[in-house]
Amino acid sequence: MASTTSSTGVTLLGSTGLVGSRALSVLLSHPDVHRVETISRRTPTAATSEPLAKLTTTVEGDNSRWPSIISSLNPPPSILISSLGTTRGKAGGLKNQYKIDVDLNVNCAKAARDAGAKVYVLISSEGANPNSMLGYLKMKGECEEKVKELGFERTIILRPGLIVGHREESRPTEAIMRYFASGLGKIHSSLTDFWAQDVDVIARAAVHAGLKALKGDVPTGSEKVWVLSQSDIVRLGRTEWNKN
Repeated sequence: MASTTSSTGVTLLGSTGLVGSRALSVLLSHPDVHRVETISRRTPTAATSEPLAKLTTTVEGDNSRWPSIISSLNPPPSILISSLGTTRGKAGGLKNQYKIDVDLNVNCAKAARDAGAKVYVLISSEGANPNSMLGYLKMKGECEEKVKELGFERTIILRPGLIVGHREESRPTEAIMRYFASGLGKIHSSLTDFWAQDVDVIARAAVHAGLKALKGDVPTGSEKVWVLSQSDIVRLGRTEWNKN
């Protein structure tokens, strides 16, 4: 993998979640990433295993303070990656979920942009649409539109399908689908690539796309906003990754 800059820093939001925890592992092992900062309500698992020279963790239970924490990072991050999100049940309703999935994401992104971050990577969802009749997809679509308006040098939006991986919290219906997808994936990845992606593939795609964008290596027509479909995620997170 080609180097980016002499000191590439990445701030990661959502580092204790399913995708974010894997993205953190990818960032910590990537030779082109020199600094990693996480901001979360509890300590990421990776930070508890052993001292990690390039990792700085900030644990802050009051997430309204996260934008100001991002603003104070010195030096500022080159890239902000967000897999930040919650469920309606954990948040206590769609309105409270919106405060996390949209408002907090946008406020943190704005703080990173103002601090000097060049690239923003958002883990969204397949089907995200601000005009959707489904509350979750409408919310994700509105978040996408709001972060596009912030005007980062490059904004990357990943739209994975069903995320295949083990979650700590219980989501019974989703767990059944994940189990089904995992079984099909063991037979052949082509049986799931078009509707479900492994969490490690998504995490690697997010990091890979962010670093490519920092170098200006983005598809023609996607210089400002690069939306990654499920096939793009598989290509960047598995096919291209395995060639490096």
